[in-house]
Amino acid sequence: MRARRLVAAASLVVGLVALTGCRTEPGVAAYVGDQQITEDTVDSILDELRDSRAATEAPELGGPAPELPPRSQVVGELVLGQVCDQVSADQGYQPRGRMEPVQLAGQLGLPPESEYVQQLAALHTCLSGLPVGEPAAPTEQELAEVIAAGRAAGVISPDTPDAEIAGQLDVPQLRNALVSRRALAEAAGEHGVTVNPRYRPLEFPILNFSSEVAAVSVPLGEPGSDAVTDVSSPEPPTGAQQPA
Repeated sequence: MRARRLVAAASLVVGLVALTGCRTEPGVAAYVGDQQITEDTVDSILDELRDSRAATEAPELGGPAPELPPRSQVVGELVLGQVCDQVSADQGYQPRGRMEPVQLAGQLGLPPESEYVQQLAALHTCLSGLPVGEPAAPTEQELAEVIAAGRAAGVISPDTPDAEIAGQLDVPQLRNALVSRRALAEAAGEHGVTVNPRYRPLEFPILNFSSEVAAVSVPLGEPGSDAVTDVSSPEPPTGAQQPA
């Protein structure tokens, strides 16, 4: 069985950020340096999306209701936005492209004026200018990690030799994703991220095997925790598919 073709996940890239020690405070979802991302902010974003979905579900409008992003996804995207803004300010780079909210709204089925879509469009715009350097061949360890992720998700056959799969996976998309992860990890290393234990481990996909299975992802903040990890909302949503 051939490995499924890699699909870019929203063209988003993010660096692994360094930790500044354990910081926890009631009502704070995450820290980026000295900036806080509060639970109230996350609540407000999701409440607005639920209200818009309720309006879409009205009988007179018809059509399927839009899927809402999981709470942890919203936290991750807010963290990335803070990191990108700070790295941009430090390095003085300018975005190379602009993502308009209406573009994302059409792909996600969400209102372009919503805070979530506005924030996500700003994140796309900011990330478009991050300098990442020239792609290089993946290391054996990097390929092994991607193969392991694919096998665990069932998108790579356990019967196919690693050497054969590695040859199929070493394509420009993978090289771009890996070099972006490495470069952005170094660039964002000084902007410490601490994540509330309920969201750990928090990861963000850079490259996907499919819309639901990550091939390359970056951890944000601390690794997993034995603390409470239930971050579901009253209406547990499925993850919104990221635009290609």
